[in-house]
Amino acid sequence: MSDGSWTRRRCSLLGLSAIAGALAAGLVEIARGAGAAGGAAAAAGSRRSLELKNLNTGEVLKVTFERESGPDPQTLAKLQHLMRDYRVNEEHAIDPALYGLLVDLAEATGHEARYELISGYRSPRTNEKLHSEGHAVAEHSQHMEGHAMDVRLIGCELTVLRDAALKAARGGVGYYPGSNFVHIDTGRVRTWNGR
Repeated sequence: MSDGSWTRRRCSLLGLSAIAGALAAGLVEIARGAGAAGGAAAAAGSRRSLELKNLNTGEVLKVTFERESGPDPQTLAKLQHLMRDYRVNEEHAIDPALYGLLVDLAEATGHEARYELISGYRSPRTNEKLHSEGHAVAEHSQHMEGHAMDVRLIGCELTVLRDAALKAARGGVGYYPGSNFVHIDTGRVRTWNGR
């Protein structure tokens, strides 16, 4: 074998080594990129979105929060304001578990978590007034504790939402087909039909 042939062969091998090294480095970068994308997807999967439209005031609020920790204090304050007793403009702390439950029910039914809110917090005086006027409100309503809401899930049949809530078994479920809403609360598990 001549010296020239050896030199060409050695250069070719060195060139191939360099190309292989560059390809390997590229694959490492691609793998890192895929890992970052997977991490971003996982992070996005841990975030939950919820939209509530208060039908009594016309206010719409869309919030995003962590799946595990739930809404932060600032988000809870915004939600609490939206859920206020609009009749007397009174707010009350709302059980954060309600918001997670709403998102879970939307996911279970295959819908975005976009709800129309008929009733959230109800002050004791409002509850007493409605009760005395003959409205179908419980005397010791979970609404007064900030543990309940009456809602519709946009695009979802009322019976489908009711069935998902019953299956979740995370509190009370009232079905009101005549008034077109489902009552959901985080009290003890129970169910009833209203009008």
